[in-house]
Amino acid sequence: MNLEDIKRIKGLLSTPQRIAIIPHKNPDGDAIGSTLGLWHYLNNMGQNATIVSPNDAPKFLKWMPGSDKILNFEVENSQAVRVLKEATLIFTLDFNHLGRVGQMQSNLEEATAEFIMIDHHQEPSDYALVTYSDVTMSSTCEMVYNFINFLGDTDKITAEMANCLYAGIMTDTGSFKFSSTTSTTHRIVADLIDRGAKNTYIHNVVFDTNSPSRLHLLGCALKNMVILEDYATAYITLSQEELDTYNYKKGDTEGFVNYGLTLDGIRFAVIFIENKEEGIIKISFRSEGDFSVNEFARAHFQGGGHHNAAGGKSDVSLKETEEYFVSLLPKYKNDINQL
Repeated sequence: MNLEDIKRIKGLLSTPQRIAIIPHKNPDGDAIGSTLGLWHYLNNMGQNATIVSPNDAPKFLKWMPGSDKILNFEVENSQAVRVLKEATLIFTLDFNHLGRVGQMQSNLEEATAEFIMIDHHQEPSDYALVTYSDVTMSSTCEMVYNFINFLGDTDKITAEMANCLYAGIMTDTGSFKFSSTTSTTHRIVADLIDRGAKNTYIHNVVFDTNSPSRLHLLGCALKNMVILEDYATAYITLSQEELDTYNYKKGDTEGFVNYGLTLDGIRFAVIFIENKEEGIIKISFRSEGDFSVNEFARAHFQGGGHHNAAGGKSDVSLKETEEYFVSLLPKYKNDINQL
């Protein structure tokens, strides 16, 4: 953020505002952690802030301080719509295109409030008065920490805020192993621990609270894995029937796609998950090295994201999606295999 943006935000926050804070649909740890971290900060400074999520978050994120105050647009619609209509300022966190909020999109497009975007994904849309966009950042939670620092308020980070921000950084960096994790990221995490983030507890509550059905679903996913050594690629498919068999709950497939990259010689990993209710195949892409899954997802699967981590979707059947994906690989063989 430049000095002009910082001055503009300080001016906006110098007077009482009705603030809505928005994560993307199907929010992950970074989306929930960043919105809650910012929510605590704004309310602590005397603002009237409310988080409105397009839909529910996974159970393993609901330990975060303040998560019970998040409005679910799907379930608490009338109250959520009223918050968006009455808002004088709207923060959008961890996404950069209004299409990422699902059925909330029209409500945001009709809002009269000024927008502030905080996000680390590529190719941001131009809808915000202030856009804080940095694709080199590990996570939106790291950016919220910076945002608070830009405003000169690092000393106001409470233990509640620290726990939320730590969780988002931890999950979006793959427990600090992804290439976006920098020395600055570690310094920020160290400061959050000093300010009260319970790092061991957070890791345990996020990763070590599995249900038996989730582990059985993981077993099914790994059994379905297809390894294409010529293309340094591994992909997983999960049908709606398989999800139902193992009592799938929101968030149960989080991290499954990363197992492909644990294989020696594999540099491109994908998971295809059937969603009969929405009539789509949800897709997650991961890569190592120079192969851009962001560009791949944008070109072929109506998606995008980061260089090494992206998402997309398909409107045809699971089998047709799988066949189409495999047909694309010869074109990208050299790019995938290049370190």
